[in-house]
Amino acid sequence: MPWRATWPMDQRMQFIAAWLREEEAMSLLCRRYGVSRKTGYKWVARYEAGGAPALVDRSHAPHHQPAAVSIGTQRAILGLRAKHPQWGPRKLRAWLAQRGDGAWPAPSTIGALLQRAGLTVSRPRRARRGGTGSPAVVADANDVWAADFKGWFRTGDGRRCDPLTISDLHSRYLLRCQVVGATQMELVQPIFEAAFREYGLPRAMRTDNGAPFAGARGLSRLAVWWIRLGVRPERIAPGHPEQNAVHERMHRTLKEATATPPQATLAAQQRAFDRFRRVYNDERPHEALGQRPPVMAYMASPRPYPERLPRIEYPEPFTVRRAHPNGDIKWHGRRVLISQALAGQPVGLEAVADGAWRVWFGAVELGWLDARRPERMHPIPKRLLPISSD
Repeated sequence: MPWRATWPMDQRMQFIAAWLREEEAMSLLCRRYGVSRKTGYKWVARYEAGGAPALVDRSHAPHHQPAAVSIGTQRAILGLRAKHPQWGPRKLRAWLAQRGDGAWPAPSTIGALLQRAGLTVSRPRRARRGGTGSPAVVADANDVWAADFKGWFRTGDGRRCDPLTISDLHSRYLLRCQVVGATQMELVQPIFEAAFREYGLPRAMRTDNGAPFAGARGLSRLAVWWIRLGVRPERIAPGHPEQNAVHERMHRTLKEATATPPQATLAAQQRAFDRFRRVYNDERPHEALGQRPPVMAYMASPRPYPERLPRIEYPEPFTVRRAHPNGDIKWHGRRVLISQALAGQPVGLEAVADGAWRVWFGAVELGWLDARRPERMHPIPKRLLPISSD
C-alpha cells in the first residue's frame, strides 16, 4: 500500500486494525505499510496508551523553551513599534535595553515577532550611485555642520512648506528643522543665528550649490556672513548629494515620520517637526553611534557667537582692495568683478609669481588674477569652496 495514497491518519488506523487481527508478524506488517519497525511499535504504543486520538501528529516544538518571548516582552516590543513605526528590530532592542531591566531577545527574534504581527514592509533595494563618493568621516562634534532644504511639499491647507534643516555631521544631532516661507537670505539668516547662539559656531558648513547657500561666482551674502564669523563654507559637487549622505539619510527618516501625509497647516507641521527632532535627538538609536541617540554624542561648540561681526584682516604682504557696491575692485587700472555678494567687503590680494595674484576673502581663496590679462578674475582649478579631504 503506497504511503502517499492515503492520509497519514487513515494509514495509521489501517495499520492498527491489521495489527489487532494478528494475521501477520510485525516485521511483515511494517514492510507492507512502508514504515520501520520502530515506527510501527511507536504507533502501537500510542494506541494502547490513548486510543485512536493518540495517533494524530504531534508538534515537534520542544516542551521546554527557555528562550521563548514572554507575553509581557512581546507587548513591550509591539507597543514601542506602534509608537515608532519606522524603527527596525535593532533600534527597538537598543531602546529597550537602554531603558529596561533584564535581557531582551535578539534582533532576529524581534524581527520574527514583527513579521508575525504583520508589521514589516519589504523595501526595494536602492541602487548605489557612482561618482565621487562621500567625504571623509567627520572626527569631532561641530567640525562640520550640514544645511539643506528638504524637498518642499504642501500642507493640507495648500500652503507651501520648505523645511530648513541643520545637523552636526559627527553626532547626527539635528540642530534645526524649521518651516521657512521661502529660500531667501532674510528668512534663513535668523534661523542660523539662533542656532549659532544656542550651540556655538562650527568650523565649516556643508551645503549644495543652491540659493541662498551659493550665488554668482560661488559666493552668496549668506556665505559671506559665515566667512566673517569664521565658518568656512563647504560645497558638494553639483549633482552629487551622496557627498552629504549623512544629512540626506536624515531627510529620508524625516519624510517617513512627518510628511506622509502632511499636516493640515504650517503650524501643525512645525509641531510635527519639533516632535520628530526631540525623538530623533534624544531617543532614536543610531547604528553609526553604536545604537546610541545623537544627544549622547553631541556637545555645544566652544566657539561662541560674537555680539559683533569680526573684522576681516590680512597679513602684511597682502594688498587689500575694498569691493565696490557692484562687487568689483580696481586693479592695474581696470575694474575686475569679484562677486556682488562682497559689496563693501575687503578683498585680499596675495602676490604669487610671474604676475599672478591669489584673491582671498578672509581664509577662503576665491580665484586668481593675471597681470597680463587684468580684465577678469580666473577661477581656481577646482570647486570654489571644495570639501576638505583632511
